[in-house]
Amino acid sequence: MEIIKVILTTFASAAALFIIAKIMGHRQVAQLDFFDYITGITIGSIAAELATELEAPWKPLIAMIIYGAASIGLNLITNKLPKARKYINGSPTILMNNGKLYRKNMKKVKLDLDEFLMMCREQGYFDLNNVQTAIFECNGKLTVLPVSANRPVTPTDLNLSPSPDSINYEVIMDGRIIKENLKRIGLDSNWLNTQVKAQGYNNVKEIFLGLCDNNNQLSLFTVE
Repeated sequence: MEIIKVILTTFASAAALFIIAKIMGHRQVAQLDFFDYITGITIGSIAAELATELEAPWKPLIAMIIYGAASIGLNLITNKLPKARKYINGSPTILMNNGKLYRKNMKKVKLDLDEFLMMCREQGYFDLNNVQTAIFECNGKLTVLPVSANRPVTPTDLNLSPSPDSINYEVIMDGRIIKENLKRIGLDSNWLNTQVKAQGYNNVKEIFLGLCDNNNQLSLFTVE
């Protein structure tokens, strides 16, 4: 009987955690801000307790709901009151600009010089002379603006006007036609089968992945 209770509370814990995470949105699985980080750890810990709580499982469940509601509430506050974002989520901090390092700002964000240099290397900057500005973001990431001479060349620099990029839609996956995506770009299975044969394949079952963009350009991939 106790094993059945453990199984039921475990499933209840997983279901509650899934529902709360879905309600809180994709921010919980993306780069977290400070409060989301704390909330994620706490809810996970409470969910583990709920999975093994046989006497009063409703107690950790209520705690999970409260933490989830608090995160949603703070998200609403930061959306309605932009000034509150600075106090709740923090604000970006400039660590380097125009060849000068800001020691006070590094101390403010609890970052030493070795860590700063490591984060620069992770961004591909091994020479600080190539860095115009370095900003420590609220999510703990470093954003680097390179000096003008080292910035990548853009089509605008070359006076070019390339056509806009388009989204690729999965129209074949594991040899199956994804009709919803075909319909989304105004095509059908007959068109797809014709294109597959035109590229030298007998049918879509030979295709592992097929991608099509808004310009009706079909890319097919097979697996050896």
